[in-house]
Amino acid sequence: MTSFDLETYTQGLTEFISASPCATFAACTLTEIYSSQGFKPVDPTQAWPQSPGRYYLRRKGALIAWIVPEASPKGFRIIGSHTDSPAFKLKPTPDSFSPDSWGQLNVEVYGGMLPNSWLNRELGIAGIIYDRSGGCHLVRTQAIATIPQLAPHLDRESANELTLDRQQHLRPLWYIGGSPRAILDVVAQEAGLSGAAEISSHELYTFDTHAPQRLGIEREFLASARQDNLLSLYSSTQALLKLAETDFPGENILISAAFDHEEVGSHTETGAAGPLLEQVLRRCARATGGVEAFERMLAASSCLSADVAHSVNPNYPEKHDPDTRPVMGAGPVLKLNASQRYATDAAGWHIWEDAAQMSGVKTQRFVSNNAVTCGSTIAPMTATLLGITTIDVGVPILSMHAAREICALGDQVEMAKIMQAYLQK
Repeated sequence: MTSFDLETYTQGLTEFISASPCATFAACTLTEIYSSQGFKPVDPTQAWPQSPGRYYLRRKGALIAWIVPEASPKGFRIIGSHTDSPAFKLKPTPDSFSPDSWGQLNVEVYGGMLPNSWLNRELGIAGIIYDRSGGCHLVRTQAIATIPQLAPHLDRESANELTLDRQQHLRPLWYIGGSPRAILDVVAQEAGLSGAAEISSHELYTFDTHAPQRLGIEREFLASARQDNLLSLYSSTQALLKLAETDFPGENILISAAFDHEEVGSHTETGAAGPLLEQVLRRCARATGGVEAFERMLAASSCLSADVAHSVNPNYPEKHDPDTRPVMGAGPVLKLNASQRYATDAAGWHIWEDAAQMSGVKTQRFVSNNAVTCGSTIAPMTATLLGITTIDVGVPILSMHAAREICALGDQVEMAKIMQAYLQK
C-alpha cells in the first residue's frame, strides 16, 4: 500500500480548493492534474480507445477518469463524488442599482446553503461566459462584492433571531461609484472582451475568496470553502493517481467519476442521475470485451459514493444518534440509512470493511437520529441506474453547507488510503 505524506497531501488539497471556486473550475483543474500524469483525453465523438492505458473525459463541470488494465477487465471499480457546492448564481439580468453608489447583484440560491454564513464575506465571481462568436471563456474575479449584515442598532431582534429574505437580503453589493456599471462589463474584461455587449450567455457563481486556513494546536484541522465535496474529489483523484504510478496490473477498470449538480438533485446532463457514467462504462466495456461485456462487467462491479459526513457538533449533541457519534479526526465514515437515503447494504458494508482492513485504516459509522431527517447522495441514483452495489462514505466535517467548513486533515489522508485499497482489491 502506497503511503500519503500528510504535509504534501495538505498542500495539494489546499491548492486544489483554491483553484476550484466553482464546478467548472474544479473540472478544469482535474483536467490539468490528470494530463500532467499522462492521462489522455477522450473525444466522445470519435472511436473509443481499445488499448490499456489512462484516460479522462471532461464534459462541462463533470469529469470521469479511468485506468484500463493490460488484462481483459472483469468489472469496474468506481469512486463517485461531485464538483459543485452551494453558492449564489447570477440571474440572467444580474444588475440592480441603488441610488447610493452601490450595485446589487440579482442572484439565485444554488443548493441547500446556510445563507447566514455568507454574510460579511469578501466574494468573487467565477464561472463561464460565451461570447457572440461561440467562444467559451473561464472567468474569475478578485474579491468584488459582499453581503453586509444589518447592524443590531437597526434591528434589535437580529441578535437573537436572524430572518433573511432570500430575494431582498441576500443580494451581494458591489461599489459602482457615480456612474452605474454592469457587472458583466467587469466579467467580460476578465475574459479579454470589450464589454457586456460581447457576452452571449453566462453561468456565473459567487465564491468566498478567503484562502483555506489550518487551525488547531497541532494545525490538524482545515477550514475552507467548498469542502463538500472537493474533499472527496481530491482524495479519489489521489487514490487513482497512486495506482497509475505503480505497476499494479489489476483486473478491473478503475474509475474516478466527478459529477456536477449534486447539490440541486443531480438530474442533469452532467449529474449522477444522467447518462454520462453509463455511457463511459458501456463504451469501455465494448471496446475491451465485445458487445455483451457491459452487462457481464456490471455484475462484477461496485461503486464507492464519496461525500462528506456529519461530525458530531458538541453544541448540538441531541441531533445525533446517542450511540453512533462520528467525530473529526477518528477516521472516514461509513453512512447507513434504513430508508436508503444512503445506499449502503450489508454487501457494501463488507466491501468497505475489507478495504479498511487492507489499508490499516480505522473507520467510523453514521446513522441518523430517528427524529432528524438525513440528507442523501449520488449513491441511491447510481445503484438504481446501474444495478451495482453502492457504498456511501465520507470524511466527517463540521458546518456542512456553510460558506466555510471544517475537516480533520488526517481523515483526508486515511480516506485516500482506503480508496486506494478499494480500487486495487
